[in-house]
Amino acid sequence: MQSKHKYLLAYSIPLVTFLSLWLHGWWSFATLIESFVIIPLFELILSPDSSLKDDEHPSKSWGFYDLLLYFMVPVQYVLLIFYLYTITTVQLQTYEIIGMTLSMGIQSGAVGINVAHELGHRKSRFDRFLAKSLLLSSLYMHFIIEHNRGHHKNVATPQDPATARLDEPVYFFWFRSIIGTFISAWKIEQGLQKKKHGSTFTFYNEMIQLISIESLFLLSIYLLFGWIGLIGFLTSSIIGIILLETVNYIEHYGLIRKQHQNGMYERVQPWHSWNSDFPIGRIILFELTRHSDHHYKASKKYHTLQHLEESPQLPTGYPGMMLLSLIPPLWFKIVNPKLKRLNQSSQ
Repeated sequence: MQSKHKYLLAYSIPLVTFLSLWLHGWWSFATLIESFVIIPLFELILSPDSSLKDDEHPSKSWGFYDLLLYFMVPVQYVLLIFYLYTITTVQLQTYEIIGMTLSMGIQSGAVGINVAHELGHRKSRFDRFLAKSLLLSSLYMHFIIEHNRGHHKNVATPQDPATARLDEPVYFFWFRSIIGTFISAWKIEQGLQKKKHGSTFTFYNEMIQLISIESLFLLSIYLLFGWIGLIGFLTSSIIGIILLETVNYIEHYGLIRKQHQNGMYERVQPWHSWNSDFPIGRIILFELTRHSDHHYKASKKYHTLQHLEESPQLPTGYPGMMLLSLIPPLWFKIVNPKLKRLNQSSQ
């Protein structure tokens, strides 16, 4: 799959989410089935693909690759509004509401937050505005602060809340990372504003800005869709956030940078991120699974990320590994030996 049009496959998740909201019944679970049944099964059959065919010069900012990301913003909000309208105006069975909420949550995490992550690393104000707009749809706008200025600096160290520790179950990690991400983002802005303005509580504090925007957004949803719409939105947002944090879990699980005698850590290396070259997961997640190259140079656009030979490879794609992480004993049994061999080879 070397044509640039392969990335259109990423739109299968929004399409299936639309079908889940439109067709009702057991179709309500369609996004869940696609993401965590069909894709993992295909990736058990297909072989990894480490090739890269760049069809467009990376300096072109308004090319095909960028437009795919930009169009996800209106798609995300159309689906969110359709979801809220459906659960508040259509007579549904309980299982249908559960299925639709799961579908909307997966759409928000696998597409909304993931695309926001890609756009949030870019220098353009327009791109970063779109990133924040997508994060608003999951109430995780502070992610852009902690991820860009915290995670990429502290990854694979105890100071990073988004780096899972050895033998840490994913369920414990969710709480530690979600809480730690918010606290870290607040501390980052607190330090910046004290340095610039001498006070934390100033309108220039981006955390205060983002919390205010999210509060107004919640109020708007309540006024337009009532309590049912608000609860549905909060639930789908939590699902999207948990999806993101599960990806965080598998990306850096157990990987630690060496600390020098002066207290400084070694530079981030390719072996500080878990990678997967299984093609469907790569495409669906806009090459997020080539995570080592992303950490080497975060400003690289997704379609230019490359396979790095030194990076540790997971036995299957990210969707399958996310499922595996939900069974901690099985995760530890499969991943820990790989981690042990990696540590021995790096000594």
